[in-house]
Formats: sequence, structure tokens, C-alpha cells
Amino acid sequence: LLIFGALGWAGKAVEAATGQTLGAYLRASVFEPLGMLDSGFVLGVSQRERLAGMHARNEDGTVTPIPFEVPQEPEFFMGGGGLYSTGPDYLRFLRMLLNRGTLDGAQILTEQTVDDMFRNQIGDLEAGVLRTVTPSASNDHDPFPGMPIRWGLGFMITTEAVPGRRDANSVAWAGLANTYYWIDQQRGITGVIMTQILPFADARVLKLYGDFERAVYSGL
Repeated sequence: LLIFGALGWAGKAVEAATGQTLGAYLRASVFEPLGMLDSGFVLGVSQRERLAGMHARNEDGTVTPIPFEVPQEPEFFMGGGGLYSTGPDYLRFLRMLLNRGTLDGAQILTEQTVDDMFRNQIGDLEAGVLRTVTPSASNDHDPFPGMPIRWGLGFMITTEAVPGRRDANSVAWAGLANTYYWIDQQRGITGVIMTQILPFADARVLKLYGDFERAVYSGL
């Protein structure tokens, strides 16, 4: 239970409130209204045919394919992990959040809910510096050294502008296999980058992520 996490419990709360599995609720209330037809906890035939393989970073910088699959018939679906998706699908989800809960006429969340998600929920507590206890799964990670980092409801909040990149009070987070996104409400910009590489906070992917974000802003 110690590693289940707050989002895991949030998923169980959704199931208790709706009487549905988390997978069924997300499909009916989020994925289908947003047109995210390639997103879900269980792989279909088409998704499996296009599934990107997981890789591990070696000490010499090369990567090696490794077996890795989220159980297809778990005891329960996790609110904090295990979802399969694609870049285009996930970008639709991010655009919905950027637009304060609505995309292409589909309202998924109220504006007030999104505003609460983007608001600092931890006061003056420090957040952001991650120290690994499992080096094979994650490196140590300090996303913006020297910057006070805060936390909203599911998002890391950067409290200062990042030169050439996002504005202050932008939100972001990531996935275990070096998938990253950010949402800059001030500038009206969001982006996502996805790899399938372990461990988390891979130095090469983080550089690529930064370069990608700078290229987006420089092109505006």
C-alpha cells in the first residue's frame, strides 16, 4: 500500500462513486468524448501491432530491448499508471486541459476544477527533487535546479519562467518510461514527447525534451 500512491486511491474513489471500473469510466467519460480512440488499459489487436517496445539504457549509452508489459487482466486498474496511449491521443487530452476542460465541444471538466488542478496545493512545502531508491527504474531527478517547485492536483508547477521555454506557473509531469508533457496556460501552449526507455529521467531524453520545448517557443 505504501507504493500505491494518491492517484491510485483517486482511481479507487472514482470506481466507488460511479460503480464502474476505472477503465470503463475513463472510456465513456474521457476517451470517447475526446476522440482518444487509441487510449485504454487493455490493448486491442491493432494497438498491440503498433506497440512500441521498452528499452533499457546501457552504461555505454546504447539501448537494449527488454520485456515489459502492464498486466492485461489486473486485479484493478491503477489511477496512477498502466494506461496505454499515443502521442496524438494524449495531446488531445492536454489540449482539453489547456482549454480549461473543454475540447471541440466536449466538456470533460469544469473550468473551476481545472483551475484548482493548476493551483498550488502544498503551500510553502518544497517539491521537485526526486531521489531514487531503484536505480534500474529511475535516476535522481531535479527538473529545474534552484527553482522552487510546487504541486497542484496531479501536476508539478514551475514557479518561475524558464528562459526560452515555459512561463511561470506552467504545469507538467511525466511517465516512468521517459514520457513528458507541459502545459503553459499563459502562452496557450502544450506539448508532449514520448519514448520507451528506462530508467526514468534519462539524461539524453531530458536534453531532447528541453530542445523540443525550446524549438516550439522559438517557432512562434
